[in-house]
Amino acid sequence: MGMRILVVGGGGREHALLWKLARSPRTAALFCAPGNAGTTELAESVPVRTADLDGLTAAAQRLGADLVVVGPEAPLAAGLADRLAAAGVPVCGPTQSAARIESSKAWAKEIMAEAGVPTARSVVVTDLVTGLTALGGFDLPVVVKADGLAAGKGVVVATSRDEARAVLSAFLEDDVLGAAGRTVVLEECLVGREVSALALTDGEAVLPLPPACDYKRVFDGDRGPNTGGMGGYAPPPALDDATLEAVRRAILEPTVRALAARGTPLRGVLYAGLMLTAEGPKVLEFNARFGDPETQLILPLLDGDLAELLIAVATGRLAGIPPPGPAAGSAVGVVLAAGGYPGPFDTGVPIAGLEEVPDDVLLFHAGTRRDADGRVVTAGGRVLTVVGLGPALAAARERAYAGADAVAFPGRHFRRDIALRELGPVDRR
Repeated sequence: MGMRILVVGGGGREHALLWKLARSPRTAALFCAPGNAGTTELAESVPVRTADLDGLTAAAQRLGADLVVVGPEAPLAAGLADRLAAAGVPVCGPTQSAARIESSKAWAKEIMAEAGVPTARSVVVTDLVTGLTALGGFDLPVVVKADGLAAGKGVVVATSRDEARAVLSAFLEDDVLGAAGRTVVLEECLVGREVSALALTDGEAVLPLPPACDYKRVFDGDRGPNTGGMGGYAPPPALDDATLEAVRRAILEPTVRALAARGTPLRGVLYAGLMLTAEGPKVLEFNARFGDPETQLILPLLDGDLAELLIAVATGRLAGIPPPGPAAGSAVGVVLAAGGYPGPFDTGVPIAGLEEVPDDVLLFHAGTRRDADGRVVTAGGRVLTVVGLGPALAAARERAYAGADAVAFPGRHFRRDIALRELGPVDRR
């Protein structure tokens, strides 16, 4: 008998999860809370906000959900998985205590130290005087990180002492980020290639997924402010099989063991943001959920039954599931953003060209909805992720941009350099 699965969230990540789950013979029915214009083609929409933990728990019970998959970090940090588990609903997503590995950068540093995981040297401070004193122990540039979740605004790479002092003052004295910034991690700035390594875990077994590389800055050439992610590619050539195996043994597995030893086993996704330094891979940060836009790149390459994998994660049976085969080919994703993003932007703008996207291109909706006339319109800053697949990176990139160019709406903007640096003189097919 097939499973009834509720996916929590309404972005491109959740659309990709539903797209992959819909391909599983184990899936009987799909639901999405709250969803978007794209997810309605795959799942029944459930009009409950991701912040409404009681409403989501009640909806899962009402729908007879056999599995809940939580996309965003905020409901996990607030304890949604705990509520669902207490109600007897299997959930792929960590408890509030385990999710601290993402919601508290200082706590994550403690876990890394216990596990012997390679990471940047850091100091945790809670007041300005201590912070300014500690600052003297770091070379420039220096990374200033708010401890808590700050919607992408909590990490600053300061290139001068004055900038670092100003950020410390803003976080610790001016309270610009509220509780999220009242504890700060000062960290050495690592140099190398940044990549993302994600793995499924049931608290014991660890199953790596295809790795990816994403682009945070809004403009070409890594210029402009940070965003939620403007695109990416998978798998990154810099993270080959041997390096990925080293990451599993030296980073992912020790971290999972350390969390379990704390009495906070993580059941869900452990996402390691890595810097490939001259000394080897080092952890920049951990997330406790699927990434966005990484999920839109990884799942099309995943050679496995996602529903089977996620219910095994939720029920502690991951070790008994045969691992998926190696990823075949490459994926490139381009995020189409609303005018003004990541600053103020308009919504309700009609989107044209959705039917013109080539058949061999995947289109994952994020900030979209249908208006009173049934038209698909913008409803967020990151509107769509266009994903091209191919046997090699260049072919995938060509398809992704063919899809991106087919879609139009006033103010639309996107990066033109996704995966460009990876294309050498040989790989330009």
